Amino acid sequence: MKLPPHRRDPLRIAAAVQRLSGLALALFLPAHFLVLGLAIESPEALDSFLSLTQNPVVKVAEIGLVLLLGLHFFGGLRLLAVEFLPWSPRQKTYAAGALAAAITLSCCFLLSVTG
Repeated sequence: MKLPPHRRDPLRIAAAVQRLSGLALALFLPAHFLVLGLAIESPEALDSFLSLTQNPVVKVAEIGLVLLLGLHFFGGLRLLAVEFLPWSPRQKTYAAGALAAAITLSCCFLLSVTG
C-alpha cells in the first residue's frame, strides 16, 4: 500500500510513530503489572516466570520494548519542543534526531544484553 505524498511527510510519520509506540506500550503495561503482582504474591512464581526471560525470543522482545520506550520518549521531547519553542524549519531534523536517539538507546541495550 503506497501512501499519498501528503501522508509521507516526515513530521506526520513522526506523529504516527509517537502514537503507535504509546499504544504498544499501553498494551504491554497490564503484563508488566501482572509480573509485579507475582513479586508481591509469590516470589517462587516470580522466579519461575523470570526463568523465561532467558529465552532468546524474550531478549529480542526486550530490545523491541526499549526501542518503543526510546521512540515514545524522544518523540515526546520533540513534541514538547514543537509546542513550546519557536517554530523553525529544522523540525524535520529534530524528528530525525529523536529517531536516531531512540535507535541508539535500543542498540546500547542490545549490546548490554548480549555482552
